[in-house]
Amino acid sequence: MTESERHITLAGPADRADATAFLGRALRLDDAAVIRVAARADGLIGLWAATGFDVLAGRSVFGTMRPDDIVCDAATLRSSLSAAEPGTEVDPGFALASAWRGALPATTGFTQLDDVPARTVVELSRGGAHLARTEGSAHGPATGLLDQDILDVSSTDDSEHASVSMRSLFALTAMGFIRDAEGHEVTESSPIEKISESEPVRIRLSGAWIRIDARYGSVFQRRERIAMMTL
Repeated sequence: MTESERHITLAGPADRADATAFLGRALRLDDAAVIRVAARADGLIGLWAATGFDVLAGRSVFGTMRPDDIVCDAATLRSSLSAAEPGTEVDPGFALASAWRGALPATTGFTQLDDVPARTVVELSRGGAHLARTEGSAHGPATGLLDQDILDVSSTDDSEHASVSMRSLFALTAMGFIRDAEGHEVTESSPIEKISESEPVRIRLSGAWIRIDARYGSVFQRRERIAMMTL
């Protein structure tokens, strides 16, 4: 397959806006970010980024692609999508398959454990960020802080249990997946009251992954602590 036969087509303006926002936030975390784009059986395409927290971030949009699994440079893809009209084919740039190692989470097979208020997640993330600033170093937050289990969630019958790390909360908020009641990104200075009291963050579980779903995207934490990009 030649490079010209590799393409991604997003269905509409909203899909392009969602994809470029996702890519922009991935680049904000890593200006050399690599993105994996994978076709799904339900007609969506999944965008995946390693967040730098050993946690995967994902967002799905409507579209088509060829082939059905592409690894490419985030900045190149974002530039191409921004310049193209929705519904037209976009060249994702050079293949960078060797830059991504490890399997993606399945799109099915997750069991819901519980919902946590988005306000609570943001408050916990802000508390962790404060500790990171005061106790971290020039190399970033201490590993012990990142690895700390900050949320313990169980199913209603207590048969399933998940411990969500600070890494996941940092990734969820850094990717802008939690918004306020008007759809604006929640920043560190945003009043917590602007987030709806009823806005949930959903915790789900599979055999290998803990999935944390917010309205605008999801992050995936390995149940066993293994670095995402060295699997």
